[in-house]
Amino acid sequence: MKTRDDLHQTLIGIDGRGYKAYKQIQGEYDFGTFTLLVDHVQGDPYAAPSRLRAVAGQDRAAIPFHLFSTAVREMAVSDFLARAFDRAITAVAKGARGIGKSGLIAIDSGGQEVLRRTAMFVSEKEVEARFVVGLPARGRTILGREAAEMMIKEVPRIVEQALFYGNIDQDQLTGHVETVEDQEHLRSALPDRGLVAFVADGAILPRRSGIDDRPLQDNPIPFESPEEFRTAFSAPNRGEVRGMGIPAGITLIVGGGFHGKSTLLNALKRAVVPHIPGDGREYVVTNPTAVKIRAEDGRSIAGVDISPFIQNLPYGKETHSFNTTNGSGSTSQAANIMEALEMGTGLLLIDEDTSATNFMIRDQRMQRLVAKEREPITPFVDRVRQLKDEHQVSTILVMGGSGDYLDVADQVIMMDAYLPVDMTDRAREVVATVTTRRVHEGGGAFGAVTGRIPRDRGFDPRRGNRAVKIDTRGLHEILFGRERIDLSALEQLFDPSQTRAIGDMIHYYARTYGGRGLTLCEGLARTIADAEKEGLDLLSPYKLGSYAMPRIFELAAAINRMRSLQIAGQDRRGA
Repeated sequence: MKTRDDLHQTLIGIDGRGYKAYKQIQGEYDFGTFTLLVDHVQGDPYAAPSRLRAVAGQDRAAIPFHLFSTAVREMAVSDFLARAFDRAITAVAKGARGIGKSGLIAIDSGGQEVLRRTAMFVSEKEVEARFVVGLPARGRTILGREAAEMMIKEVPRIVEQALFYGNIDQDQLTGHVETVEDQEHLRSALPDRGLVAFVADGAILPRRSGIDDRPLQDNPIPFESPEEFRTAFSAPNRGEVRGMGIPAGITLIVGGGFHGKSTLLNALKRAVVPHIPGDGREYVVTNPTAVKIRAEDGRSIAGVDISPFIQNLPYGKETHSFNTTNGSGSTSQAANIMEALEMGTGLLLIDEDTSATNFMIRDQRMQRLVAKEREPITPFVDRVRQLKDEHQVSTILVMGGSGDYLDVADQVIMMDAYLPVDMTDRAREVVATVTTRRVHEGGGAFGAVTGRIPRDRGFDPRRGNRAVKIDTRGLHEILFGRERIDLSALEQLFDPSQTRAIGDMIHYYARTYGGRGLTLCEGLARTIADAEKEGLDLLSPYKLGSYAMPRIFELAAAINRMRSLQIAGQDRRGA
């Protein structure tokens, strides 16, 4: 293994040479307190930055074992260290040093959510940080002395500040681990309480803006549970946590405009994963299988049985295995629900503002004007109870415009100036005194959920002469071979690193489980299980620090939006 001095001499020696000379620094270097591995050197200043790893043995890092003794704690410690590494970069690194990405030092440290990432690993043996560096140049001329300052001075200071326990804020680290552990404990305890979600008293739900997911700072109103829904949990570290429990069943969130209905639902949809201390939603937890459903005009739909919601289309178009390249609001919302059911959701989250009106409700007057035999859509209001009774799938609905949902609600929560009020009894009084003559259109049963078996030829990641080309653009776009997958309607995709993982997971799924007669759910469940057991490194031959674990629901949603997806058949047993 080469030494730190060897790296320094090489960088000084190539100063002023052409950019390709940077390839000489690839390899391993002993820095005394840690090992630096230069895994990949970028080809020019504008290319993807160079990939590096810093590995420190626990004899130096000295992270106490009890802080990462379980899978949840290890995820939390890794998350904290990645954020500490990012803060150290800000404190130490000089920044821009030439053109393109010159001078960049960066690590994938995440946002408000705590996700399992490949940017940081902690074990009994060592701590490994994966980060990127933009090797500096002016034009295509190497700035070797600038590179030496980055690699020989800045990187070691960053590593020692972020990875060595003696240099870390130990109270913050412990608090971070315990907060994440508490959240996962609360989430796992929901079913035994008959709950699908919990919002702690004192939670801060409003965000700074639609593009800033940090908590609102200007006099936010702390959440306070109505007595009727108040419950308490015992968290392993914090102790008693009190707040509002939302029971399984059908829950309506009502209230006037701008009073916090959608704010509550937005907190619930993001509470399927833990959040960092200080987020305000640390003790908001939701059933981890919850899926936010919306209408999605224009999406592709492949072989989905939407017949519980849509039948008898004009010209005899099939809805038991529905295909379209341009779904309407109602057909897309129906497909989104059926696809979530196919993957095993136990909770649907729906906001009327992002729903197709004709999918959600058909009121009494419209029923009289257009006879049922001329209306292919069975509205959700007539299926939501069947979903709960037949498939044990609960629903939380934000509803401000249709009182017909009061007939099917198990509980009604009104948001009044961002505070919840139990309106269940009042809603029942309204139902009893203001009767509706609306006719139920749901028939006798919802019916079975069908599993689909994809054809393997629908997953070709080749582009031209390149054997495999998979790339991402931000949070909501995957380039898979010649296909562009639009994920802009997926509201529970939290991080671009999840999107990168999904792109490569699709390829892994197709190579490993495609063409074996498995349903989509079976194949993707095995893919997720492989990633959880072996780590996301199985997705690439390289040691990448840019993956974060997605859920099966977003992985399936990406595949379902592939216009190349073809369905070979259906299997009700595999649903």
